[in-house]
Amino acid sequence: MTFRQVSVFIVFLISNAVFSQISEVNPPDYIKTIAFKSNTPESQLPILKLGESLVLEFDALNGNEDNYYYTIEHFNHDWTPSVLIKSEYLDGFDNQRIRNYQNSFNTYQIYSHYQLTIPNAQTKRLKVSGNYMINIFDAGNNLIFSRKFMVYENLTTVGVSIKRSRSIEFLESKQRVDIIINSNNMRLNNPKDNVDVVIVQNNNLNTAIKNLKPLYTIGNELIYKYDTETSFWGGNEYLYFENKDVRAANSGIQFIDLKDLYHNYLYTNFSRANRPYTYNPDINGNYLISNIDSDDPNTEADYVWVHFSLLPNEAYKDKAIYVYGNYNNYALEETNKMVYDEIDKVYKLQMLLKQGFYNYKYVAVNTDGALDEGAVSGNFYQTENNYKVLVYYRDLGARYDKIIGLGEGNSVNISN
Repeated sequence: MTFRQVSVFIVFLISNAVFSQISEVNPPDYIKTIAFKSNTPESQLPILKLGESLVLEFDALNGNEDNYYYTIEHFNHDWTPSVLIKSEYLDGFDNQRIRNYQNSFNTYQIYSHYQLTIPNAQTKRLKVSGNYMINIFDAGNNLIFSRKFMVYENLTTVGVSIKRSRSIEFLESKQRVDIIINSNNMRLNNPKDNVDVVIVQNNNLNTAIKNLKPLYTIGNELIYKYDTETSFWGGNEYLYFENKDVRAANSGIQFIDLKDLYHNYLYTNFSRANRPYTYNPDINGNYLISNIDSDDPNTEADYVWVHFSLLPNEAYKDKAIYVYGNYNNYALEETNKMVYDEIDKVYKLQMLLKQGFYNYKYVAVNTDGALDEGAVSGNFYQTENNYKVLVYYRDLGARYDKIIGLGEGNSVNISN
């Protein structure tokens, strides 16, 4: 076992002992624009069918052309380490250097763009379905960041429909997810103990509903028609901006300035919690790197200081306000925490982001540490949200949790 593998194992032991499940490690400041995707051009939570490929891309802004290495680990449904050894879930080898990288071209901010595709010559394929984590290390065996992804098998049919809450209290603010799992020709032994369902809203694992058990069964169908157990806050449509032309004010940008790098100042936002719902098309928190007049935005898109501002409101006076989305993996850290400006009387934040189209949202964290996604934007049952349903199954005597089905639904067609 190499030193790098020992380091990962120690991280797993500590995480398992303290939290009972592994957590993703977010990158340092010089690592930006982590795009993790499978079969779409947009960055997302990768949920791929067994046999499909996935791509991990990121930028290093330190200009050192460093070497980076990756390892892949397999997990149970609850993100505790599985008992499978490497050769049982991986055909080939990990612990390899990421060989594909290019330096930026014609940009104010220099960076190196790294791209890892799996399968490749060293890592030929993933053998089994389930939860996975990819870990990125530098040449000094330091864990730089890690990302979760899932691999599923199409063994069941998963029907997903989005309904309004049955509760009068949350009728206007929540959405619930009804699920019907048809096992087809597969025999599911003792499903109340051996089947676990996870619901993910807008690719955000941090707010996922986990460990759902069937309410009842009819023949070979598992029925999940709960109210509170499968309910999510509706939220609101994401805000957005586009800065693919770094020299001009684009959509959502009030004005620009050129210093050491370009600065984009967004229009000041305000609380939407007590305003009527207004439909506004979004990409559910995602982002897409792009810039005009270039052949390859991966290396020719520049980095820009984006300035966010938010009007204060009594509703979140004692709360911490953050700007988040898929661009930072929905993390809540000092780098995306807003600061109240006593002179201008607004909350402010500046973030270094690569050119493109971004969805973002203002969220609040209460004094007890609880996340309140609707404190600034509000919660509306009409909001268009994407839901993914993952079905985990461990058969009698099995040593790991398979993902035997994936279902997807959208609240654009929500019904009572």
